[in-house]
Amino acid sequence: MGKTAIILGASGLTGSILLQKLVNDNRYKTIKLFSRKKIDGLPSKVNQYMGDLFELESFKAEFTGDEVYCCIGTTAKKTPKKTIYTAIDYGIPVAAAKLSKENAIHTFLVVSALGANATSSIFYNKTKGEMERDVLSKKIKKTHILQPSIIAGNRKEQRIGEKTGIFIFKLLQPLFFGKLKKYRITEAEHIVKAMLKLANSTSTVQIITSEKIKEIATI
Repeated sequence: MGKTAIILGASGLTGSILLQKLVNDNRYKTIKLFSRKKIDGLPSKVNQYMGDLFELESFKAEFTGDEVYCCIGTTAKKTPKKTIYTAIDYGIPVAAAKLSKENAIHTFLVVSALGANATSSIFYNKTKGEMERDVLSKKIKKTHILQPSIIAGNRKEQRIGEKTGIFIFKLLQPLFFGKLKKYRITEAEHIVKAMLKLANSTSTVQIITSEKIKEIATI
């Protein structure tokens, strides 16, 4: 019998790549998406649940499966208001972990960020760190937290300035070695491949640093 995977953030860069891979993966019979808006053109194995993700608890009856992939997140540029940023990047993943624990889902994967630290004086790093801390506190059997650096890929909404910045950053990659290696750009494709490998392995590693993501993805 095939597995059921839950995705939060399926319309974003990483989540959309993950969705397509799960659609084409015969190990998965059902994919559940929880989001604000419907994604058109998906096959029958994908079930979509639309609503307010700030009230994720209202989906408790439908929030059942084998694995949860939390790819949801925003940026300071998109969401300058700190209360809303916190509700998205902290509130939704922690609520998803809580539901996973309550509904006996034993595999939980979440995309965090390089520099996440609950004691950081930097608001965005602190928020990510607090999210990681509170997700881990749910003690889900297989919890994997991925900490990518700058995520690169074909974004639907990517602006010229952002594309140029990533292009320049890629040119500088050869200079990032030793302790600086972790700051190299992380490809969204590698994040997805690493998540799927972790979910379908016996690995108990909980924090996957940026430099390890590519290593796992390309093994």
